[in-house]
Amino acid sequence: MTIATAGAKRRAQIVSAWSFDVFDTFLLRACTTPDGVFERTYELSGISRTCPNVSASFVQHRIQAEARARRTAKEKRGGSEVRIDEIYSCFPFRLFGLERRHLNDLVESEFAAELELCRANPDMLRQYLDMKRAGHRVGFISDTYLDSDRLARLLRACRPGLTWDFLYASCDYGSGKSEALFAKYLSEQGIDANASFHVGDNDKADIRGAKRHGIRPRYYPQATPQLASKFQRETALLELLCAGAPSRLDHGARTLRRMVAARNAEKSPAFHLGMTVLGPVMTAFDAFIARRCQEVAGPGRKVALAFLGRDGFLPHRIWQELHGATSAYLEINRRVSLIASADTMQPLIDLFSKVLKIDAPTFRDMIKMLPPKVAAFFAAYADGIAPGEDLAEALPGLMDAGEIVDLAAALRERLLAYLRHTIPGFDECTDLVLADLGYSGSVQKALRRVFDMEGIKIRLHGAYLISLDDAFDDIADVDSAAGFISDLVVTPHIKRMLIRNIALLEQICCSADGSVRDYDGEQVLREINPRPASQIARAAEIQAGSVAFAESAEDVALDFCLDPYAAPDVAARWCTATLARFLLLPDEEELALLGGMKHDVNLGTHALAPMIDSDFVRRQITARGFSAACASAAPPMWLAGSFARLSPSNTYLYTLFGANRLPADVFEESPCGQVQIGLFRANAAATLDTVTLYRTGFGELRLRIPLSRTMAIAMIALPLPKFAAEGLLHGVTIQSADDIRDAAESQDVIGVAAESLVYAGMQHSGAHYHTETDDACLLIPVAPLAHDIAIYSVAITPLGSSSK
Repeated sequence: MTIATAGAKRRAQIVSAWSFDVFDTFLLRACTTPDGVFERTYELSGISRTCPNVSASFVQHRIQAEARARRTAKEKRGGSEVRIDEIYSCFPFRLFGLERRHLNDLVESEFAAELELCRANPDMLRQYLDMKRAGHRVGFISDTYLDSDRLARLLRACRPGLTWDFLYASCDYGSGKSEALFAKYLSEQGIDANASFHVGDNDKADIRGAKRHGIRPRYYPQATPQLASKFQRETALLELLCAGAPSRLDHGARTLRRMVAARNAEKSPAFHLGMTVLGPVMTAFDAFIARRCQEVAGPGRKVALAFLGRDGFLPHRIWQELHGATSAYLEINRRVSLIASADTMQPLIDLFSKVLKIDAPTFRDMIKMLPPKVAAFFAAYADGIAPGEDLAEALPGLMDAGEIVDLAAALRERLLAYLRHTIPGFDECTDLVLADLGYSGSVQKALRRVFDMEGIKIRLHGAYLISLDDAFDDIADVDSAAGFISDLVVTPHIKRMLIRNIALLEQICCSADGSVRDYDGEQVLREINPRPASQIARAAEIQAGSVAFAESAEDVALDFCLDPYAAPDVAARWCTATLARFLLLPDEEELALLGGMKHDVNLGTHALAPMIDSDFVRRQITARGFSAACASAAPPMWLAGSFARLSPSNTYLYTLFGANRLPADVFEESPCGQVQIGLFRANAAATLDTVTLYRTGFGELRLRIPLSRTMAIAMIALPLPKFAAEGLLHGVTIQSADDIRDAAESQDVIGVAAESLVYAGMQHSGAHYHTETDDACLLIPVAPLAHDIAIYSVAITPLGSSSK
């Protein structure tokens, strides 16, 4: 005899279920954002042929049509849920050369785009099937304008044979998950909310909506807020730097990045940077290198691949991970290759002209000799350190060309012995692919000269991440060179902006060893490595994250049926956007992580140059204006990072400048009046001078006060109440030279110490000041002039109604 209790009856009625959101949870799209479906609709509908190059307008009109359809539905039915045909009924047909009868064609084109772009998420599919096997009821609840019939077709297209216990499309019920759709589901299916779960990506609809009805939510975010921010900046840069190209269809590259990041445990910020940013760039570059090798290969050809150290170290590691031991790592740099290829003085002149500073011991270490005339040349300079340009100009009179030829021949012999040891089957090789970060192929050209001198017929083919393509016209006819990010991807102006900031990437990608200086048989002789151990460790951590991405990417791409590198032009554009975002629009975490790095120039000097110097940029803006600051020569090596340290808006304006999208008449200064200033000599004699007051595009005021040594001025008095009674003083700077033009153009800008300024008749706290009397003055002490001319510049942001 069985005794039934009330509790047993209640438990028997409990029905537990797992419901899944469809889009961006159970199904993922192989595009950057959901509106990539609309961009693909534009292509599939045929409008791309009749109205080419207007995909952005099509996408925006599709979005606006949906907004209008939802407003209309809200007014007529009290709910904003709509079907896809209602959306396209609000679409501007005539604009795109269509008629109303084409409405269904557009609907079918969009559904075809969904079928093409959607993929079943294997992580969600496993969970779905596990719950089904465990005896739970499983199904889908989606906020969508696709009706349940189309939604079912889409799900089964992505996963043939898929079955479910329930399927709810919001447009069929006139209500979404944030409204009454969950309640409808619970009621119709007899589901016990407390024993059920819902999985989704939308915090409002999936998480809070489920909680409101007692369902236990499981959050499946698309990306962390930090990664989502990077993606948003990348899209903005793609549209800016690669104008006119589709900006949402990336063959699943971004989806791949999100899924690889989701499957790998969060580690250090450096590792995460490699995993989410540098790894995707280098893996795309790896696919480009593989294509280059295939292009070179052919009947009767034996192709070898070599990565040029030090910058090629990370690409080489990734190649080894993905392709095995099928390449060589060559420690060869511009300095060694140029000297080895010298048959005249010119290669050395070219080399030293690019050296910032050099001394006699470094010269002897590089050239293996120190002729008396060269020693005397260095002795004439303070501390024996000379500018490289001066040495390059004087070199023909300091050394005999025959000495250079003998020196080069000996180094050439050692270099070739090293190549034969490092590249298996070197002498049987017909073609050698040289992979490197880039940029003008100087090592490739020098090796060509070396091979020609020695009668070596091996053809050389450059495979560069970034190429200065106008530098490749003088490559030998038998050779070739190509850049992944070429001038067909971005303009030469943009390319030069990227390369101006490329030192950061070089430091991350290079090996932990010092730069090569010579060879001794199989052994590489290296310079000392002046980089701090902490920086080397940080670069290694970023590299580890990059390799981890490459390791995971192939398997994840197979799981999700993604082929992000199938279209080389698309891969190159998105690689450009990813790299440009990193170099030009870094976030605060990246600035903190990388801002302290140093760059070892390794061209005749062991000095380290700073990556970031925001004070330098601020001084340049004060003295020379924003555009001139954007064109500053190194150092600092990471100019964009220096602007970013000032503010995110500053670095975006710098990016606009590099893309030739920053109108000078908007952001440069224009005269806005004149002001009389006081000039005091050491004997207290005073004169008045009139200087022009300028206003910049940032609303700042600028004064430039030229002084000559003969004036013997000891103090400048600025009557601030006359033009800015209250404001922020950004600084006072000095530029010096022997004539006024050179002084105005000088990048050597010195800041006047803030504590040396005298605020007479005013209150001040930090940069902020407020004048208290009409005769208040800012007193600026004038230091003894080192040159004939000095220009004192003052930058102020006026505040308050009292500002003129």
